[in-house]
Amino acid sequence: MKKELATKVFHSIIYFVKNSINMFTNSKTVKIVSFSIITFCLGLSFTCITISVRSHINKPNGVGGFETSAVPEFDSNHNIVLDRSTITSAAVSAGNADAAPEETLLSAGASVEAAKITYQTYRVKAGDMIGFIADEFNVTQDTIISVNNIKNTRTIQPGQYLKIPSMPGIVYTVKEDGETPSTIAEKYEVDADKCALVNFVSTDSPLASGSSLFVPDAALDAFTLAEINGDLFKKPLHARYWLSSNYGWRDSPFNPGKRTFHGGIDMAIAQGTPIYPAMSGIVETVGFNATYGNYVIIRHHSGYKTLYGHMKSTASVKAGNYVYAGTTVIGYVGSTGMSTGPHLHFTVYKNGKTINPLTVLN
Repeated sequence: MKKELATKVFHSIIYFVKNSINMFTNSKTVKIVSFSIITFCLGLSFTCITISVRSHINKPNGVGGFETSAVPEFDSNHNIVLDRSTITSAAVSAGNADAAPEETLLSAGASVEAAKITYQTYRVKAGDMIGFIADEFNVTQDTIISVNNIKNTRTIQPGQYLKIPSMPGIVYTVKEDGETPSTIAEKYEVDADKCALVNFVSTDSPLASGSSLFVPDAALDAFTLAEINGDLFKKPLHARYWLSSNYGWRDSPFNPGKRTFHGGIDMAIAQGTPIYPAMSGIVETVGFNATYGNYVIIRHHSGYKTLYGHMKSTASVKAGNYVYAGTTVIGYVGSTGMSTGPHLHFTVYKNGKTINPLTVLN
């Protein structure tokens, strides 16, 4: 009896399980879940395939380095080397491309390997400074400035590409016919043999005016470097001021609706604040006109002039006086001429043309 009962219970359980499975597998929920899983797997596969294809299609194009028309040479480390047609630009211009075969140069005791120039490309990152980049590549900031013909280091931008040579030095442009690597090396107090070897010419090869050569270990003069780094001029106000108007095009404060070019910067500050020369020089003009009110113009070296306008009054300086940067008072802040309030209008001229003062103020 017990055996029969156990058999019936067992069969009942089997029947219940079988019916439950059939009911579950035939339900809409299972079909929906199964469809969702299959759809997800297909979508994931399609996404992976798409990403793989795009990664191959969107590979960036290569960026060229030092371009020449001749077939480049390569050293043992596969670094591109300046080909002879580029290195000897000075000699070619002077008709002396073959004036100094390597055997002759080696007789001077120089090493061809030591004087071989290679170049690499560096992409500027946010926050980079020329000095830091130079330290990273074991060259000088003069080298990077000269090789890349940088006129103002404050204008370099992230993403910009720079050429970095494998040794410190500068690019020199021959001023007069007949200059030689020897005379140029003497000017910069560097090794003449190395200078000649780097450029594949002999030390006494006459060079043509306008041609260029790389002068190893040479440096820019202090004035040129200060000019390029924007360190030539001191701020003409020693107190804290508010930059009330920038250099360039602006909405005219006197003619609403019109755009006018502002040739300097306006430095708003309390009336009577002393004004100093931004760079030492000779006073060229002390005067008054309807635009600048009381103003002073100072002539500096290398084609620079500065103008200081809207002064309350000028100091005791006169035309012809030599004034010193940061020490000689030339006037006091005011609001004379076309002015809406006390401020100093400050203009910088380079060879008769205005430049943005903010690029040269230290």
